[in-house]
Amino acid sequence: MNLETTYLGLRLKNPLVPSASPISSEVDNVKKLEDAGASAVVMYSLFQEQIDSENQALDHFLNTSAESYAEATSYFPEPQEYHNLHAEDYLEQISALKNAVDIPIIASINGVSEGGWMSYSKKMEEAGADAIELNIYYIAGDPNLTSQDVEQMYINDVKAVKQAVNIPVSVKLGPYFSSFGNMAVRLEEAGADGLVLFNRFYQPDIDLDTLEVTPSLELSSSFEKRLPLRWIAMLRPHLKGSLAATTGIHTAKDVLKMLLVGADIAMMASVLLYSGPGILKHIEKEMIQWMEEKEYNSVDELKGAMSSASVADPSSFERANYIKILQGFKMEDFK
Repeated sequence: MNLETTYLGLRLKNPLVPSASPISSEVDNVKKLEDAGASAVVMYSLFQEQIDSENQALDHFLNTSAESYAEATSYFPEPQEYHNLHAEDYLEQISALKNAVDIPIIASINGVSEGGWMSYSKKMEEAGADAIELNIYYIAGDPNLTSQDVEQMYINDVKAVKQAVNIPVSVKLGPYFSSFGNMAVRLEEAGADGLVLFNRFYQPDIDLDTLEVTPSLELSSSFEKRLPLRWIAMLRPHLKGSLAATTGIHTAKDVLKMLLVGADIAMMASVLLYSGPGILKHIEKEMIQWMEEKEYNSVDELKGAMSSASVADPSSFERANYIKILQGFKMEDFK
């Protein structure tokens, strides 16, 4: 069975790729992932705030950004909290991982506005990264900021990073655009070699005892895969670049569904945190078993077989099933 796939021009042994998470902060963990079958690894993210802090510009960044961010500036970590988060250490980790494993290492840089922090994308390349994942995490909470302004910021970020490096660049983003399909095409036209769908925005919570806004982390579940599944299915016929599915991918069935709609790889983190690296071997085994039963000989043969361009009724990814589900619901089923 040939499980090879191509992502960002990299030929990978299978479509199983651990996404950005704390797992990659330890070389031994990445070795375990490789031994378990991971075909590449996306490193934990280096944040714009970390770089700005080390450049003694964090205070300026927070002050000048306060009016365009949904979060209060007090929600960001204090400068002293960055003392154990050194940008230069990130570059050393890239080199350490490249020396320790044979699979591609994809660096992840997480930021918002254009600035000096983007120069680190070049440093990541020089440290040995095989590709860069640009993770644009932005909450457009300012009502004076137009959708065109927000979209142009994304485009400018992609162009800036692409101009800085020669290695492939993917863009990880959320689904919150008024016309996501158009935005996806524009990002590709701006130079993005691939898209990672979707960023899972961590929502704040409220502590009722202290009456403070607090960070809240909840790992994903398989149910959440439906949003990237739908959009990958609809976008695959319109994009030339790579598509990575992420969020809610826990099982072999989840991976296979993403491949069928047109994803090149399936990224996962929560299931690895739940179950450990060994789960990758189990997922790969079940994938092979299903492909043999369905008489697929390779992942390349499987990919896109159920995208919107390949299914009998493309509207099933849009409004058709929504209407069918609502009309098919019977009150006697409600208990």
